[in-house]
Amino acid sequence: MRWMIASDIHGSAKWCERLLEAWRAEQPERLLLLGDLLYHGPRNDLPEDYAPKRVIALLNGVADALLCVRGNCEAEVDQMVLDFPVMADYAAVPVGEHLLYATHGHVFGEEHPPKLRPGDLLLCGHTHIPACRRHERFTYVNPGSVSIPKNGTPHSFCLLENGTMTWHDLERGGIFDRQRLF
Repeated sequence: MRWMIASDIHGSAKWCERLLEAWRAEQPERLLLLGDLLYHGPRNDLPEDYAPKRVIALLNGVADALLCVRGNCEAEVDQMVLDFPVMADYAAVPVGEHLLYATHGHVFGEEHPPKLRPGDLLLCGHTHIPACRRHERFTYVNPGSVSIPKNGTPHSFCLLENGTMTWHDLERGGIFDRQRLF
């Protein structure tokens, strides 16, 4: 299993293009998007090159590779223009004996997790801060934000391969963290 995981594009065509360039270079089996694709939200400034219509076209062009969950900025109208499902609150994907529970993080998250078992992964965006923290019942993983990183973190995404997560810097290139998860 080799999956790219990203979150919080927030309508930035520039950073969506950068993410898809990395996707083409890395050639993962799937691109898992953890929500907040088109709209910047009331708490964020407009991201660089805010162009939701271009983001729609970019993502629709790779719709067959996408698995997406709804963020707090998604609306029903977004589903009307996107060629892949975006309104599910979560996706639960078995990975061997572990469960990969993907959600945006605004309902279920690190402080209020769903019911998980030891060794399961809770993948969330929402905070725009890359993270990997082990808890008694789960490991919390956040890929950071593609377009609006916070707390001085880089524009980022993750790759999950053979139980190891790597965080990649979209602006400078390269890996800035690696964690063995299972």
